[in-house]
Amino acid sequence: MAWNQKVLRVDLSNGSCVNEALNMRWAKKYLGQRGLGSKYLSEEIDPTVDPLSADNKLIFVTGPLTGTCASTSARYSVVTKGPLTGAIACSNSGGQMGAELRMAGWDMVIFEGRSAQPVYLVIRDDKAELHNADGFIWGKTVWETESAIRAKHGDSQMRVAAIGAPGERGVLFSCIVNDQHRAAGRSGVGAVMGSKNLKAVAVRGTGCVEVNDPDQFMQATNAAKAVLAEHPVTGQGLPAYGTQVLMNVINQSGALPTRNARDVQFEGAENISAEAMVEKRATDNKPNLVRNAACFSCTIACGRISQIDRSHFTVKERPEYWKASGGLEYENAWSLGAANGVDDLEAITFINFLCNEHGLDPITLGATLSAAMELYDVGAISDKDCGGIKLKFGDARALVQMAEMTISGEGFGKEIGQGSKRLCEKYGHADLSMTVKGLEFPAYDPRGVQGMGLTYATSNRGACHVRSYTVGSEIMGVPVKTDPHVTEGKAELVMAVQDATGAFDSAGVCIFTSFGWTLEDLAAQVDAACSGEWTVDKLVEVGERIWNLERKFNLAAGLTGKDDTLPKRILKEAARTGPAKGMTCRLDEMLPEYYALRGWTKDGVPTTKTLNRLKL
Repeated sequence: MAWNQKVLRVDLSNGSCVNEALNMRWAKKYLGQRGLGSKYLSEEIDPTVDPLSADNKLIFVTGPLTGTCASTSARYSVVTKGPLTGAIACSNSGGQMGAELRMAGWDMVIFEGRSAQPVYLVIRDDKAELHNADGFIWGKTVWETESAIRAKHGDSQMRVAAIGAPGERGVLFSCIVNDQHRAAGRSGVGAVMGSKNLKAVAVRGTGCVEVNDPDQFMQATNAAKAVLAEHPVTGQGLPAYGTQVLMNVINQSGALPTRNARDVQFEGAENISAEAMVEKRATDNKPNLVRNAACFSCTIACGRISQIDRSHFTVKERPEYWKASGGLEYENAWSLGAANGVDDLEAITFINFLCNEHGLDPITLGATLSAAMELYDVGAISDKDCGGIKLKFGDARALVQMAEMTISGEGFGKEIGQGSKRLCEKYGHADLSMTVKGLEFPAYDPRGVQGMGLTYATSNRGACHVRSYTVGSEIMGVPVKTDPHVTEGKAELVMAVQDATGAFDSAGVCIFTSFGWTLEDLAAQVDAACSGEWTVDKLVEVGERIWNLERKFNLAAGLTGKDDTLPKRILKEAARTGPAKGMTCRLDEMLPEYYALRGWTKDGVPTTKTLNRLKL
């Protein structure tokens, strides 16, 4: 048990919805969610397929712990071939959607083909049906879509995952938003959904998730919850300050990419930090942060609910944004703030609201805007290109205007909507795109955190912090402290964290639990929930198998070891301030060792011996 053992296959080309048995042989090898979804995708599509063609597939997939009483068991993933990168894409979300899908009796929904007209899917327990979206919700925002579907179907508890108009138009970093402000955010999964003329997925489940040994499972989950409650990160820091607790910490460490990574420290970081969010504003004597929030079954509650100052220029004449909604997390605050030299907390909160409302990845949006600001600064683009906007670092009004143009698809906003790699290549400055494999890197500068450089370079979905969060060790000392400025031991650290993360992602729990939990804690819960024997060694093997499966897909898609690199700025331009002053990222000292530890050739190709060992 734990798996529902049911897959819903939706052929958008002919409108059919078919119930299939879950491949349990694969489930025993890949566990669920990221691993199992990636296996299905790898088996069912040609890796060279155009990501926005009807031949690509879009998979909503849960883990065996999703929807159980395990802490943070809210997670589901969207797996596809990503249009921003051309690589395998797996984007993870929380909220209530994943649990609802499990309670409706499903492990996975596979969308294939392309609908001739805009549609949305409604799942009510074991019944699934496509409905016409044209003239109803097509063209609407994510927020409007959720409200409209709930009203039409008479169910205020229905959970909805949807794209906004940018996803319909093919903005390459469109995301899929559920529960107002939780998102499958990276790699452009929303653009794939839009290319299929699929506007939304609405789910109502009235069942429950059965586990293999209920008594053993309760003991394991209660013990694991106690670990999280007692840990300073998951029991104190994240509940009180959310991920924004990192803003000042990373800035002081000299690893906060600022003004398109020209700098590694931002003089305005304190103004957009977690501490600033709880300070009362002089204008209305209220803080930006209203409260924290939790996803389904989460005992950490790192989410932020914020309210913008009504007198602020962004919302002064727009009362629809006076409500409390999803607030800033660290990555968003960095990408919209420090990356662009902007320290206006209310302005970046407003853009964050817009990203939730319209379905955009704020990391890529902010990073692309910062690249555009540097293009403007070096004279590669002009006021005329930008529709009269002086796109200068530090200008909050210009930042807001360009974000809104990206959402509407007007003028230079169309260029921003293609991401920084294509933008910088078009204007003759490819080196100004801070990307790996086409995906913008997040809020940690590899010059100040060497392990993150190897993490970004080798990540299968492009630059990504949640595939191997070595910041935990290098900055926070979790589980053990390592020196962020040395390269020794980082290949082993990155590989270990990548494999462990694969297990956490595939179980159906949040990766933040790994601040407190070891694989022993996870194994105890998976073993009690699922049939079969699930040990730490088996979970490590599952994680390693997943990593190599994703690598195989990317190699078949046309990527090579040459794509395991970093922007020239990170490799050649030394940090100018902070503890890492004078340092570059020394990727060349780590990558060969990493390949060897992985059992890959010097060109980054898994050897036959490695593939056989992992049954690949």
